[in-house]
Amino acid sequence: MQTSKIKGRISEYGAQIALVFLLIIVSIISPEFRTIHNFLSMLQQSAVNGLIAFGMTFVILTGGIDLSVGSILCLTSLFCAGMIRSSVPVPLAMLISLTAGLVFGLLNGLMVVKGKLQPFIATLVSMTAFRGIALIYCNGRPISQLGDNKLLYAIGKGTFLGIPVPVWILVVLFIVFLFTLQKTVLGRKIYATGSNAKAAGLAGIKISNVKYFVYGLSGAAAALAGLILVSRLSSAQPTMGTGYELDAIAAVAVGGTSMNGGRGKIAGTLTGVIIIAALNNSMNIIGISSYYQQVVKALVILLAVLSDRKKQNNI
Repeated sequence: MQTSKIKGRISEYGAQIALVFLLIIVSIISPEFRTIHNFLSMLQQSAVNGLIAFGMTFVILTGGIDLSVGSILCLTSLFCAGMIRSSVPVPLAMLISLTAGLVFGLLNGLMVVKGKLQPFIATLVSMTAFRGIALIYCNGRPISQLGDNKLLYAIGKGTFLGIPVPVWILVVLFIVFLFTLQKTVLGRKIYATGSNAKAAGLAGIKISNVKYFVYGLSGAAAALAGLILVSRLSSAQPTMGTGYELDAIAAVAVGGTSMNGGRGKIAGTLTGVIIIAALNNSMNIIGISSYYQQVVKALVILLAVLSDRKKQNNI
């Protein structure tokens, strides 16, 4: 009985245990990794993936997927940079970009709910379309020369109490999303939809509204991540966001959220984000080629999915 409890705890906190071991091992291998400066830099860089992964978690909890987040990030970033260069006030440009991300996410929800498309197909279509629109909008060229603005600088490169602002944004949204999933009626509806949509519908839950919410949230989170990138780069590139959906899905999977929906925690996703960031950071420090890094990420995703499958079989 005691052994069963221990196995259950290890299974429940597997991602956190793996993170601790990873940090210890890499710190031993590379003294440069365990410096405060490197750790804060790693967290700052992981904020973008973290925001996207948080939105992705909500979608996956309902049994869906969102492949369009990288393209939404790119398109809304270009919109923001284009408006700023056209002398639109920075706060307004940011607000419009966030709203655009929300609208693009809702379009995904519309295709899933009204179009009856599989989430994979719906977001694959929008991923391709949004990327094409982004290239048309900027004519395939970067948008730079955004000028100096304190707000634009602060959101991606500023610090508060010695901690990068993107990290603060990640922490605040983590708390908000954690509360939403664990303490609100909406959170219970999201889990119920992912566990058994038909039963949830019979219980009076408006499944369509839940799906609109999660896809809209995913689009808005991607747009916010794009604003941080625009701030850090002081420009918007037509290739921004390429492959970001894979890192986000990897973080969600590593964090223990079931790809079938209905089971998972935002805390697990945060752990997954840090694991992915630590892997990238440590491999860069050690000098491992970026080509091999892609293989490592693929293996991490595979192990996470196989672990989830094993859990499902044991339930």
